[in-house]
Parts: sequence; structure tokens; C-alpha cells
Amino acid sequence: MTASETIEAVFRIESARIIAGVTRIVRDVGIAEELAQDALVAALEQWPESGVPDKPGAWLMATAKHRAIDLVRRKETYARKLAEVGRTLEDVPPPEPAEADDIDDDLLRLIFTACHPVLSTEGRIALTLRLLGGLTTEEIARAFLTSEPTVAQRIVRAKRALAKAGVPFEVPYGEDRATRLSSVLEVIYLVFNEGYSATAGDDLVRPALCEDALRLARVLAGLMPEEPEVHGLAALLEIQASRIAARTGPDGEPVLLADQNRAKWNRLLIRRGIEALRHAGTGPYSVQAAIAACHAQAVRYEDTDWTTIAALYGRLVTLTPSPVVELNRAVAVSMAEGPAAALAIVDTLSDAPAMKNYHLLPSVRGDLLERLGRLDEARAEYERAAALTRNEREKQLLLARAARSNSG
Repeated sequence: MTASETIEAVFRIESARIIAGVTRIVRDVGIAEELAQDALVAALEQWPESGVPDKPGAWLMATAKHRAIDLVRRKETYARKLAEVGRTLEDVPPPEPAEADDIDDDLLRLIFTACHPVLSTEGRIALTLRLLGGLTTEEIARAFLTSEPTVAQRIVRAKRALAKAGVPFEVPYGEDRATRLSSVLEVIYLVFNEGYSATAGDDLVRPALCEDALRLARVLAGLMPEEPEVHGLAALLEIQASRIAARTGPDGEPVLLADQNRAKWNRLLIRRGIEALRHAGTGPYSVQAAIAACHAQAVRYEDTDWTTIAALYGRLVTLTPSPVVELNRAVAVSMAEGPAAALAIVDTLSDAPAMKNYHLLPSVRGDLLERLGRLDEARAEYERAAALTRNEREKQLLLARAARSNSG
């Protein structure tokens, strides 16, 4: 590995902590990111000649903090700002943070800042992947099939919105903390879901996006060990990630749960998920994790405890009333009680505005109709679902099922 490759690898790993540490000094995530980038440039200039330091992450942190202190010095209000952060000016900052916990606290503050509700959902996702995931604008655009200028604009707007709103660099407490934590968990959940089942494009799964979300969930669980829903989300993502290798075939085609080779399921991730579930609570992510655990613990598809899964979905509906959750409950009911009972549930959802262009509604309805022997109706539903989805792999699967219904 060349010096430049080493530098880029170290920076990707350490960038979130560096930005977090510097934000505590300058109180602006946009400026903090620029200073972190300045430290990266300095490393690219110096390391090829001087060699990679023994503690490269600490070197980058010290360099970025030094520049942050210089910036504060140049401002008229530098004395007040330095007093606020309790820093003592020195010509050379310490080679690494004196308190490891300070860095964790800063990282936690950065997570809550990047996911602040003042930002749009798209802005939160882009800023989180940029600051905490270490992704470039190009990588974020590619992952979400969006143009690079669009992503760049979202990030710029998000930084401006935080600065304009005067969002404090802190972990909130009380009721505000619960509200903000919900936003943080939602962003990580949405990032993972986009990787697990892409809404558009030629690929069903984007594992790299799942890995970024899973890493963020693990970091958050380590920083907030007393929050049950944090463990619930971590458990859910660990277990869901365990199935990624089995979700697609050799050519990238989708493989349904019933047909997946369970030997390909990652048992280590399942064990991690089950362990996290022990620390989870009774919130929506924890309930979803319990559902995922039911699937993971079934040796064969035929061994799945659908009655328990249907009951858990019933509990989830009470926590987060949603036609999408109700549709998932219907699938479980179809396995526990039969397709006719499930079809009665599905037919109550057709008028819900959120389901108007939701391709999984006709997809599930087609499956139920096929199992009931109503093949012509099933084919029409599969074709409607194929017309609604923006994911090419799902479209091919649905059209294949429509053709099978026609031949049946």
C-alpha cells in the first residue's frame, strides 16, 4: 500500500472522530470538516517524505485541532471561545486526546448534530454519510442513484441550516433527547434499508451501504449502552445483514426468503444480533429485531414460527400504525392462518394513500391470489407491481411470477 493509500484509509477510519473533536472547538460542523480536510492535505504533503507516524490518527487529530486553535486565535472573540471549550493554548497540541471518553462524547455530539430534526430527511442522510460514514459526495450519489451536484447541494444546505439555526454541539437531555434519538435511529435505519433493498437501479442489494449503517449502529450502541432502542436497532441490522449473501443469486437476481440457502447466512452476525436483542426494549426497532430473530433461528423455512411473527407484527402495528406494517402482518398471517385470512387484511389497505404507488401491495396480493388458485387475478397483480417498482431486479422477478401464473 502506498503512502497516499494509507493516508486515505486512515482518514476514512478517523475522519468522524477528527471532525467531532474539531467541532467542539469551532462549534461549526462545516468549518470542522474543512479543517479535517486540511489535515488530510498536510498528511499527503508530509507523510510520503517523513513516513507514516506510529499513531496516524492522533497525528491527523492534532494537526486539525492545531489549525482549529489558530482559527479561533485569529478571531476577536478567541478568548471567550477558548474558555467555553476549556482548552489551554499551546504551540503544539497534544499528540492524542488526553481523555478517550472526550472523543466518544464528541462523536456522540456529532451524531446528534448531523441528524438534527431541523434538517430534511435527505439532508440528514447525506450529512450523516459524509461526516460519520466517511463517504465522498460521489459515493453517496452512486449509492442513492442521485446526481453528485444534488448530493453536494444537500450537504451544503444541511450545514447552512445547522449554522443558521444555531444548533448547539451537544447531546440533548430529557424529552428533547428522546425526540432527537428517534431522528438518529431513523437515519441509520433508512440508510441500511436502502442498501438492503434498493428502491431503484439495477442492483437489489448494495452491501456497502448496509455496512456503513451497521457500523454507525454499533458505534451508537457503544456510546449509548443504556438506551434499549439503540440496542434494538443494532440487533435488527445485525440479523438482517446476516442474510445479505443469500438474498441474491449468481447473476444478482433476487432469491425469496423461502428459497434462500440458509447455510449462507452469517452465523456470527446472527449471534451478535441475538446478544444485542438481550439488551433491547419494547420499542419498534426492538420488535422488528425480535421478528428478524424468529427467522434467523429457524433452521428451515418450514420451521419458521409464523404465529409468533404475526403476533409481533400485531404489536408493531400498535406502536407504529402504518399500512406498510399491516401489509407485513398480512404476510405473516398468510403463513400462520392461510392466504384467505391474509387477503381480507390486504384488501382493506388498497385505499390507503401511502399504498397507491407501493409495488409490494400488488406483489403480496398476487402471491395470495396465486396460492388461492386465482391465477388470472394473480398475474394482473404481478404485472401491476412490476410496473410500479423502480428496481430492475424486482421487476424481472415480478414479471417472471406473472408468466408462471399465466402458464399455471
